[in-house]
Order: sequence, then C-alpha cells, then structure tokens
Amino acid sequence: MCDPRIVDSRRHNTDLLDQKINRRETLINNQSLMAGYIEAMNTWKADEQELNEKRQSLSTRLEQIKQQAVDDMAKARQGEMDAATAYAQAVAWGDTEGEKTASADAQKAAKSLATAAEHNRRQDLIISALEQELLTVDRYITEAQEKHKGIERGALWLSQTVLEEKWNEAARALFEVGGRLWANYNLLGLDQVSLLKLAVPQEGETVGNWTWHQLSERSRRYSVQDLLQLDDIQASQAAQAT
Repeated sequence: MCDPRIVDSRRHNTDLLDQKINRRETLINNQSLMAGYIEAMNTWKADEQELNEKRQSLSTRLEQIKQQAVDDMAKARQGEMDAATAYAQAVAWGDTEGEKTASADAQKAAKSLATAAEHNRRQDLIISALEQELLTVDRYITEAQEKHKGIERGALWLSQTVLEEKWNEAARALFEVGGRLWANYNLLGLDQVSLLKLAVPQEGETVGNWTWHQLSERSRRYSVQDLLQLDDIQASQAAQAT
C-alpha cells in the first residue's frame, strides 16, 4: 500500500506543475486574454448604462403619476368643498335659486370625487407596479455591477501576472549588470559593501529575494575582456527595453 505522505507529495507537486503551466499559458496569451476581459467589461458597463437610463425614465414617470394622483384628489376635494360652501351661503342668505344650483353642484362634485377616488385607486395599482419594476431594474443594475467587478478583478489578476513577470525580467537584467559590477569590484580589489544589503524580491511563482549571493555567482562568468565590452551591456539593456 502506498504511503499517504507520498501520495500527498505527488498531488502537491502535480498542483504546482499545473500552476506553472497555467501561468506560462497566461503569459503567452495575455494580450488576447486582456482583450477578452476589456470587451466583457465594456459590455456589462453598457448594460448598466442602459439600465440606469431605463431606471431614470421609470423613476420620472412614477413621480409624475404620484403627483398627478395627489393633484387630482386635491382638486376633487376642493370642488366638493367649494360646492358645500356655496350651498351653505345660499341657505344663509335665503337664496332659493342659489341653493338649488349649489345643491346640483354639490352632487356633481361628489360624483367627481368618487370618480377621482376610483381613478386614484387604479393609479395606486400602477404606482405599485412601477415601484416593483424599479426594484427589478435595481437588481439588474446590481448584477451588472457585480459582473463587471468580477471581470475587472480577473483582468487585474492577469495584469498582476504580467507585471510580476516584467518585474522579474527587469530584476534579472539588473543582476546581470550587478554581476559585472561585482566582478569589476573583485578585479580592482574593492569591497562590495554597498551591494551586500541588496535584496530584490522575486514575484510570481517563486518566493524569495535576489541578493548579493546571486551577484557573486554571476560575477564568475565575466573575464576582464567581458567587462571591457561596454557595448554588450548597452545591447542587453536595449533588448530588455523592447
């Protein structure tokens, strides 16, 4: 029977290998991957904008209907109040004809108020439906924002991977020059005190720092003739820049 520790170790190594492979594929395809992220973000942003416009239209219409309902009821109540006042005045002054007219007006005002109340009831149903629709649109807006945020985060992770690799490339270029400098110090018999504190972090799949140990190791590659070829350094820097 296989030792469980061996199985766990193999699984761990397999996971690490998969991570390295995925990272390499991500770096190779970073341009197309980023283009996909940007296109998806633009799509969700456009959806959010369209939903916001719809929300604004619904909200405006809802406020108009609410205000119209309030105004209609106020107008109907005022009409009934005016008719009642006119009737009371006619009675007070003994105006028989005025009393008849005011009574008829009061009946009309009562009918108008009843009609307005029924209309207001229907408007309340419309208002409730519009408010529910607003809640639905708000939910869609939140969903679009969350989708955009999730894709944006994926794009930032891609950017992180690419920037880590660029950092490592720049650090390697720095240490190539540093190795030459260390070798130059040695040949001149100078101390490398200023470089002993150097610690440049490695990013990405490898955790650790590049230190003076790597400078010392690289310095062994260079002879006096190599150090005198300054054009080699400039060419290397130009290659790194491109």
